[in-house]
Amino acid sequence: MLRFAVVGIDHGHTFDHVKGLLAAGGEFVGYCPQTSVPALREAFEKTYPDAPQIDREKLFDDPSIEVICISAIPRDRAGLAIRAMRSGKDVMTDKPGVTTFAQLEEVRRTVAETGKIFSICFSERHCVRSAVKAGKLVAEGAIGKVIQTLGVGPHRLQLPTRPDWFFDPEAFGGIIVDIASHQVDQFLFYTGSTTGEVIASSIGNFGMPDKPAFEDFGEVLLRSDKAAGYVRVDWFTPEALPTWGDGRLTILGTEGYIELRKYIDIAGRPGKDHLFLVNGKEMTHIDCSGEKLDYFDAFTADVGNRTQTAMTQDHVFEVCRLSLEAQAKAARIGAR
Repeated sequence: MLRFAVVGIDHGHTFDHVKGLLAAGGEFVGYCPQTSVPALREAFEKTYPDAPQIDREKLFDDPSIEVICISAIPRDRAGLAIRAMRSGKDVMTDKPGVTTFAQLEEVRRTVAETGKIFSICFSERHCVRSAVKAGKLVAEGAIGKVIQTLGVGPHRLQLPTRPDWFFDPEAFGGIIVDIASHQVDQFLFYTGSTTGEVIASSIGNFGMPDKPAFEDFGEVLLRSDKAAGYVRVDWFTPEALPTWGDGRLTILGTEGYIELRKYIDIAGRPGKDHLFLVNGKEMTHIDCSGEKLDYFDAFTADVGNRTQTAMTQDHVFEVCRLSLEAQAKAARIGAR
């Protein structure tokens, strides 16, 4: 049984990590209560009342703990991951796993020296059942050869719940690093690309003149030797939408296309995880709500077998590299 602990509960994705590893048969040893978002700690205490609160150094030093899950402030995640790996533990971190090129290189070096796993749980693929189903359909050849992905990741601001670091690009890495890493991951995965290049990128602040450093819009144009990709992320989800964002993904193939309406089908079918498939044989809607999330089982097996079935280490590093590059070269548009 895999024994895991949590260090850093500054983002709600920490719940996905714990839920997923528990479902995969893991044992939740405990968590460090240190956080910049007290409401998250309170929710954690209510959700897992039997999980002990333990000082993070004790968690790092406990040889029986195999995995550390990290959802700390983004700028702190790489440092905590390095500390965990040098303590003999594998890591599952929230995105972004790194916020600078220097952090990426240090993580690379640590993985090479320790042989430990540095995995980023890209929740918009790993924790979305329609995204899992899409991967299977692509692998089966349902839409032929994938030639382009178009991914959008709109989010709701929910200003009253945001800590100060949320508005500091040095803390969250910038909107492309912070959010668009999801879509970069999906581009590489669905197109079967091992590497890619950033053709163009933009960032902007259109709605928050009182927070001039903040970025509420970002876009990226990607290319590989196999396909093309476009990404748009933003913080403009309207209040009337009954979920945090209308995340969508369109996968274009030579023989059809797939569209995911991950979290809501606006003015359509209830629930989430809607997949639409159109090819030469059918035009259909697939309810993916019963699809199994296999990332956590695969990660657990990788920890025991020292394999890379959940996601290769090279893939993780390439997503980080492309996201950082797109952020660094982005043209600033809108309010200045």
